[in-house]
Amino acid sequence: MAEFVEGFDRLSKLGPVVTIFGSARAKKSDPYYKMAVRTAKLLAQNRYGIITGGGPGIMEAANRGATEGGGESVGLNILLPFEQESNEYIKTLVNFNYFFVRKVMFIKYAHGLVVMPGGFGTMDELMEGLTLVQTHKTHAFPVILMGSEYWSGLLKWIKKDMLGHGFISPEDLNLFHVTDDPKEVVRIINEYEIDVEQMKLR
Repeated sequence: MAEFVEGFDRLSKLGPVVTIFGSARAKKSDPYYKMAVRTAKLLAQNRYGIITGGGPGIMEAANRGATEGGGESVGLNILLPFEQESNEYIKTLVNFNYFFVRKVMFIKYAHGLVVMPGGFGTMDELMEGLTLVQTHKTHAFPVILMGSEYWSGLLKWIKKDMLGHGFISPEDLNLFHVTDDPKEVVRIINEYEIDVEQMKLR
């Protein structure tokens, strides 16, 4: 309960933010690391703060891009026995012991989810985000997969097997976007926010 209270208190003061997920193991030389820096920097320059898991790899890249772009750089760090230490580019750091509390914070304030290549944790965050939007258990936001080559096998399986067996609906394929272009990420999130505002006025 204390972690919920602190998280709500710290993050409720932020402006519009985008949550970026991705592998903690990506090196600075990895093309996806560089893609995350460029994307977060461009988002920051377009008034969006960036939330990450606060660790190394893609998370560090996104916080770095946010800082270089002059935007808010938030890290929601999980205390683990290995792999996870907060990175140096975070302006607002919140530590968590519980994954489920941290997940709430990732989603609650997000105007969009950008999912970079990653491992089991990234897959968990992606699928939970899609499920929450699909079932209307959260406010709607765009889910954007970056790294089209990396995601191609999963997307082929989703379309062939998930959809083929009738376990998802054809319209569920519209819950996510795929791109390698940081400018396209900004465009999707900006246009989605315009659509939401227009719907409120109807």
